[in-house]
Amino acid sequence: MDFEFDAKTEDYRKRLLAFMDEYVYPLESSFHTDGWEPPAALAPVQAAAKEAGLWNLFLPGEHGAGLTNLQYAPLAEITGRSPGIAPAALNCAAPDTGNMEVLAEFGTPEQQETWLKPLLAGEIRSAFAMTEPQVASSDATNIGTRIERDGDEYVINGRKFYITGAMNPNCKIFIVMGKTDPDAARHVQQSQILVPRDTPGVTVKRGMTVFGYTDGDHGGHAEILFENVRVPATNLIGEEGGGFAISQARLGPGRIHHCMRLIGMAERALELLCTRALTRSPFGKPLAEQGVVQDWIAESRVRIEQARLLVLKAAWLMDTVGNRGAHTEIQAIKIVVPSTVEWIIDKAIQAHGAAGTSQDTPLAALWASARTLRLADGPDEVHKRSLAHRELKRYRSSS
Repeated sequence: MDFEFDAKTEDYRKRLLAFMDEYVYPLESSFHTDGWEPPAALAPVQAAAKEAGLWNLFLPGEHGAGLTNLQYAPLAEITGRSPGIAPAALNCAAPDTGNMEVLAEFGTPEQQETWLKPLLAGEIRSAFAMTEPQVASSDATNIGTRIERDGDEYVINGRKFYITGAMNPNCKIFIVMGKTDPDAARHVQQSQILVPRDTPGVTVKRGMTVFGYTDGDHGGHAEILFENVRVPATNLIGEEGGGFAISQARLGPGRIHHCMRLIGMAERALELLCTRALTRSPFGKPLAEQGVVQDWIAESRVRIEQARLLVLKAAWLMDTVGNRGAHTEIQAIKIVVPSTVEWIIDKAIQAHGAAGTSQDTPLAALWASARTLRLADGPDEVHKRSLAHRELKRYRSSS
C-alpha cells in the first residue's frame, strides 16, 4: 500500500476541510434538533456542498464522484468529525448511501429513474427496513415479514423497528426485506422490494430513541407496520430469493463507511481531550500533567493509528480484490473500530466531567453513535463468530 494521498484525494481533502471550517463547524451549536424534522439549516449547506463539488463522494462509478474506497476513506474520516451534519450535507449519510448503492447495482432502469435519481439529487430520503422486534435480526435469515406474489402485485405483511431515517418527513421510499419463499434454502428465502411511504397499509407507529436521543439529525428511527401492503411486482429488486445476497452486498460498503467516519469521531474526541487537559488544573496542576490522563492521550493516539491502518487496508482490498476478497478485513474493522472509538470518547468525556455528558460538547452524542455502531450492521459477537469460523476453516481444510 502507498500511504501518500494521490493528487485527486488531496484536492478533495483540501476543499472538504475548508468546507467544514466554513459551513459545518459553525452550525454545530445550533443545528441539532430534539424532534424528527431535519434542521432548516441543512438545505443551504447542501446547496453549498453541491456548488463546491462535494456531493455523492461515497458512490463509485457513473452515478457518484468516481472515487475508490481508498480515496473516499480520508474524506469520510473528515465528515466523521461532525457526524450529525457533514455526511447529510454531502449526501453521504446512511441509510441513503446503502440504498443508492443497491439501486445503482441491482435496480432496473425504471427503479433508478424513479428513486435513485431523486436520491442522488438529495431531493428525497429513504430507509432500509430489515430489523424486526420479534426475531433475532442479527441473523437476517430469521426475518419474518412476508412478501407474497398475487398476480401482478406483491403483498407485504410484517413489523419492523429501528428503521433508520424513517422519521424524516422527506423519507419517501422504503427498501423492505422479507420472505418470499419460507420453504426455500435458508439463504434464498428472502427478497427486497421497494415500498413508497404513502402506500396504503404502511403505518409508522412511533419514533424510537437511541440512548435517549431522537437522532433526528440522521432522520430518526421508526417502528413500522406493514398490513396487506400492495405494490407492483416491478418493485421487486433483483430476483426473488436474492434479498440476502443483496443485503450482504449492501452492508459491506456500509460497514466500512461507518468505520471511516468513526476514525474522524475519535480524532475529534482526542482533540477535545487534549484541549481540556491543558485548560483545567485540579489539585494544583493541569490535567495534562496527570499520569493517568497522559496514558489516555497516548493510548488514544496509538489506537487511532491502528484502527485507521486496518480501515485503509480493508478499503485497499475492496478496490483491488473486491468486497468478497476483503470480507475478513471488513469484519475485523467492524469488530475493532466502534469499540476502540467508544473507549477514546469515554476518556474524553471523563476528562470533561459533567460537561462531557451535556449538550455543551459533541462528546455525548459521539459516544451514543459509537456505542450504537457496535450493534448496527451486525453486533460485535456475530462478526467475531463469523471471523472465527473463517479462521478455523483454513486449518480444518489442511488437517
